[in-house]
Formats: sequence, C-alpha cells, structure tokens
Amino acid sequence: MASQTRSVSSTAGHPDSKGTGSRSRTSGSRSTRSRKPTHQTGKHRSSKHGKGKKKHLLLKWTLGVVGFLIIGFIAAFAYLYATTEIPEPGTTALAQKTTVYYSDGKTPIGSYAEQNREIIDCSTLPKYVGNAIVASENRSFYQDNGLDLKGIGRALFNNVTQGTRQGGSTITQQYAERYYLGETTSYTGKLREALLALKITQTQDKDTILCNYMNTIYLGRGAYGIQAAAENYFGKSAKDLTMPEAAMLAGIIPAPSTWDPAINAKEAEIRFKRVLNIMQEDQYISAKDRSAAKMPTTIAYTQENVYSGPKGYLLNMVRSELVSNKAFTEEELETGGYSIVTTIDKSKQDLMYQVASPSAGDKGLPSGVQVGGISVNPKDGSIISLYAGDDYLKHQLNNVSQATFQVGSTMKSFTLLGAIQDDVSLNTTFNGNSPRTFTSVGKSVANSGLISYGTVNLYSAIAHSVNTVFMDLNQHVTAKKTAEIAHSAGITGKIDDTTTFNALGVDALSTLDLTRGYATIANDGNKTTLHIVNTVDSPKGKELYKATTKAEQVFDSNDVALLQKALTGTIKYGTGKVANSISNTMAGKSGTANDDTAASFVGFTPSVLTTFGIWYPGDDGSAQKVPTFLGYSHGSGYPAYLFSEYMSQALSGVADEQFPTATDNGKVGGPDGTWGYGSGYSSSSQSDGSQSRRQSDSSGSSSSPSASESASPSASASSSSAPTATTSPTPSTTTTSQSTTEPVAPEGATNSSK
Repeated sequence: MASQTRSVSSTAGHPDSKGTGSRSRTSGSRSTRSRKPTHQTGKHRSSKHGKGKKKHLLLKWTLGVVGFLIIGFIAAFAYLYATTEIPEPGTTALAQKTTVYYSDGKTPIGSYAEQNREIIDCSTLPKYVGNAIVASENRSFYQDNGLDLKGIGRALFNNVTQGTRQGGSTITQQYAERYYLGETTSYTGKLREALLALKITQTQDKDTILCNYMNTIYLGRGAYGIQAAAENYFGKSAKDLTMPEAAMLAGIIPAPSTWDPAINAKEAEIRFKRVLNIMQEDQYISAKDRSAAKMPTTIAYTQENVYSGPKGYLLNMVRSELVSNKAFTEEELETGGYSIVTTIDKSKQDLMYQVASPSAGDKGLPSGVQVGGISVNPKDGSIISLYAGDDYLKHQLNNVSQATFQVGSTMKSFTLLGAIQDDVSLNTTFNGNSPRTFTSVGKSVANSGLISYGTVNLYSAIAHSVNTVFMDLNQHVTAKKTAEIAHSAGITGKIDDTTTFNALGVDALSTLDLTRGYATIANDGNKTTLHIVNTVDSPKGKELYKATTKAEQVFDSNDVALLQKALTGTIKYGTGKVANSISNTMAGKSGTANDDTAASFVGFTPSVLTTFGIWYPGDDGSAQKVPTFLGYSHGSGYPAYLFSEYMSQALSGVADEQFPTATDNGKVGGPDGTWGYGSGYSSSSQSDGSQSRRQSDSSGSSSSPSASESASPSASASSSSAPTATTSPTPSTTTTSQSTTEPVAPEGATNSSK
C-alpha cells in the first residue's frame, strides 16, 4: 500500500491525473511500463543539448578567431600605415628628356631620353586638362581618400574567379605606383600601393597629386606625361591644348597604343564622347561646350630615331664632350631633363651642309669621296658649324672628329713658326728648285708637278707651298721642334718627330685636330679649347655648366702675327687664291697628301676659321688616290673651293678685320747666316711676296676654283744658280680614314705634298 501510495504520489502532479484509485493504479502501472521510454526521451534530449553546446562552442571559437583576425588585420594595417613612409620618387618617374638646342637656345637639335618626358608646371595648364583626366580615370578623385574599395573588391573578385590581373586603382594609387614604386603586380605590392595612396592623400593636396600623375602617365606614341603627349599628338605645348584635345588624350589613357586615333579612330571617338559626357555631368563643362566639342585631328606621327641624318653627329659630339669632361654621366643626360645650348649657329650649319655634303645638290663628286668640314671662332673656341657626314645611322665614323687623313703641307705653318722663333727673317731666300736631295732623309724630294721655283723667300715659299724649301728649312728647325710647336698649338694626334718629312704633313690627323692647331695661330698665339657645348641648365633654369673660353698664350704674339702675314699670301696669290674674291682679309694654308690620297685647306679671319678635308678610303678603309673630278687633279684645290664657297656666304655683311701688325725682327740667313742662301742673299724687296707673286702670275697659273694649288715656276727657275738634284725615292704614307699608319717610302716615289 505504501508502494502504491508512492506510485500514486509519483503521478499526483501529472496533468492527466483524475485522482481515482483505478486510474491511479493504471497510471502507476503505465508509469512503470513507461519508464524505459521516458528514460530514453531524456537521454535523447540530453544528446541534443550536448550537440547544441558543441555548436555554440564552435560558433564562439569561430567568432573569436574571426574577431582576432580582424583585430590583427586592423592592428597590422595600423602598424603598416604608421610605419609606411613616402619614399623618394622613383628615378623612372622623374626621368625626363634632355633637349639639345642650337646657339639661339630655342631651336632644338634633338634630345636624349630614357623616356620621352618633359615635366612641366601644371599651373600653366588650362583647368579642363586636369578635369578631363579626372572625369576619365577617377570621378571621385576630389572626394576620396585615395582608395576605391568597390573597385578593389571588384578587381579582387575578377582576379580570383577569372585568373586575371585587374586593378581597381584610383589616380592616387596609379600615381603612387608610377611615381614612387614602379610597376606593381603582386598582392603585396598592391597592398603597399594602397597604404602609400592613403598616406599621400593625408600629406599632399589633390592638385599636387594630379599634377604628378599627369607628368608621369604614359599616353602612347612614346610620350610620358601630358607635355610630350601634346607635342606628339597635336604638335603643341600642353598649355595650348584645347578642351576637346584634352578630352581625347584623357580618354585613351587606359590603352593609348590601341586607342590612338591613328590606329583605332572609332574607339578613340567613343572614349572621347564618354569623357565629354562625364565632364558635363560633373559640371566641368556646360552643355553648350559639350555640344560644340568635335573630335580633334591629330598630327601624323613617325617614330624617328633622333640620331638619323646629320644631326646625329652633333648630338653624339655634345654627349661625348660632356661625358669626357666628367660634367655629366650618360644616365644623367638621359634622365635629367636638362636644356643644353650648343655653339652651333643654325644658319651656318645649314650653309655648311649645303656646301660640304656630296649629296646636297649635283656636285658630281665620285662615289665614296669623303668630306669633313668645320668652322670655329678661334677667339673663344666655339664651334660654329660642321659637316661630319650625311647620316649618322648609316656612317657613324665622324668625318670631323674621328676620320683621319694625311694633312700634307698644312704642317708647313708650324715649321715656319719654328723658323721665326729661331730669329730667321722671312726675307731669307732658299732654293726652290725640284727635285732636291736632303741629307736628313737620304732621299730626294720634288715639288708638286715637279715645278722649280728658283730662288724664293719664305713669304713666297709658304704661299706656293714649295716642298723643297720646307725640307731645307726643317733641317734647321728640326723635326722635333716642328712636332713640338704643332702640339703646343693644340694638335693632339701623333706627329713623327724623327723625320724632317713631318713638315710636309706625312702624318694623319682629323679635321678637328688640324683645326685646333690653326685656331691658336688665328688667335694670335692664344690657345683655347674647341667646344660644341655652351651651357647646360637644370629643368628649373639653373645653370649647371658653362664652357670655358679662357685662352692660354703659348706663342709670342708678334711671332704669330708674322706667320699670319705670310699666310695671307696663300689667299692673295698662292694656292688658295680662289678665295681672293672675298673682300675680307684672310690667311690660309693648303695641303695635299703624298700620293694624292687626300687634300685639305685651312683658312681664317681673326674671328672665323674654317677647315675642309677630302679623302678616298677603300672598302677596307685604306687610303686610296682621290679620283680626278671636275678639273681637280686628284681633288687638289677642291677644299680651297669649298672654303671659298662657305666663307663668301658666312662672312656676307661681316665687317673686315685686320690681323695685328707684325715686325720681322729676324736675321736674313738665320742666326748663324747659314739658312737658305745665307746672310748674303737678302730679299727685302720681297718682304710681302710681291716679286714671287709677279713671277707666279706671269706664268699664267689659273685662278679658277679648279686650279691646282701649286703655282707655276718662275721664269728664271731653270737658270737659277741654285743646285738641282736628280729624282730619287721620297716619302709616302698609307693612311685610312680611321687610323694613322707609319709613313712608308716606296722606291721611285716623288713627294707631291703642297
């Protein structure tokens, strides 16, 4: 009963209990029978509860990990942001082309460029230029913090799902990449780019960011930055761009090489209209402006090598001068954005090309004949003009500074200066007959054309370039002193100082080197440094380099004045009389190589010196005999003609300048009375060469441009009491336009240098 009572008691609180015994028993019985299922239900509920607890625990852990990651990411981002510093701009971003100008400082010759970029002051640009770029590339530019999160997310999704490499970059991000980092493609690089963009936005104003972006962005046609693009697409400065032109350029930024109007006009116009629509929507332009805007016409563009044609020689010489002087490195010239003003006069340079180039006009020169020409101001060493070749890309050997040829009798001037220094009067007379044998070389030497000049003084001998007189003279002066004087004058090339043949110019020099030596003679014995660069300025206009024009006096001024006086005879009545028609006072000297392999002429006023040389290299570069052309025997006399053609125009309208008055303090017959015919043979009446000139004129020598540079012999030459000699071997040299070789003396040759 107690048990039943417990059973009833156990069910008393059950909602189904009616309070009857039977029911209670039955209930008690059912309760007893249902213990098992009741126990099973409790167990099932306990399992569910356990699983729920596990899920809850997992969720908590998951949220904790995510929270930790978020906090960690935020902390890492904050740390990276705090430690990210804006670096120095990348060298590529700052690289801009260096422009080389003629002497006017305005007309460009060409440029050096790692990238064709010219960084400009954006304050000079119309407002619509920047607005067009903002409309095209980043409409929220003026409001955003440097990042476009939607764009980044979209790009990230496409990169993951499609395997592409897209960017979601704002103008600030692109600027950060191009200006500071260089190209970034990795996710790490993009993160750094984003951080830097945020940092930049906090430290730089929007105008600065946009300006730097416009100066670095690639816009096709080899143009980096808005300035280079304006020049390459429209032939104008960026400050002069019209609104439609700015819109067109802005439109093609994403793919400039593909959307260039010259390549894909349809797509370029679509992009153009898109930019205009956005500019109107964002109120940068009015509806009227939008309606009036028409697709602009671009100029034809040909990617030209700046070194093509004759300008290539100028650019290469400018670069070489600055680098060899250690004023700048190659890299600095290509990236520094400098303005280089040369000494080259544009009009004189054009004149030089027309006169010297075998291809300019129908000159009738034999194919293969090479010409080199240069004109300088001997007072300050500036190069006025030069002809180094027709096309640098086809013929890179510079005919002025690199090609060499046998300079012939132009060397006689240095021997004559040596005689003047040794106190020899130029009225001293010598045996000018041909041929003559000389003990210093053990050979006989002949004058050009085997002409005998009889008794001549040194004025006449230099004017007519008499070989036998100068071989005689150099035996007294000595080969060593002739070489020393030439080098002191500025010639840097090798001159053989062991043979008296060096007075006849048996060594090979360049046109530039020969000009160096004569510039000192033209400048009264004061040596300057020949140069093609005048100044170099920074992009901001600060002068970084200025050529030196300082002169060093290396010879006595009166000695040089006496030499100048003698050299005027070359123009008045000697081998350069083709130039005598020019009214300006001039002096000069001709030269013809042994075996007729080259010819040259140097002439000058006190302010302008011009040199021309011609030679005929074989296929292997060896010196070949110059063919006879246009009446010029093996080219002899042609350089004097080129000189006359150039100087007659270059000196047009230029006031005449006189050389200093010279006093001949030397002794007839030299200091010991043994030079030439000695002290007993004075020829003071010929102190200006007038007698020799009358003799030369009476022989009927031609004064036409094609005349040989050698004058006819005097009427008394054959009957002169001066000794003569039989023909025997004389010196000969083999030179190339590329290198100097040792002189050779083949048997039976006669020297024709003059």
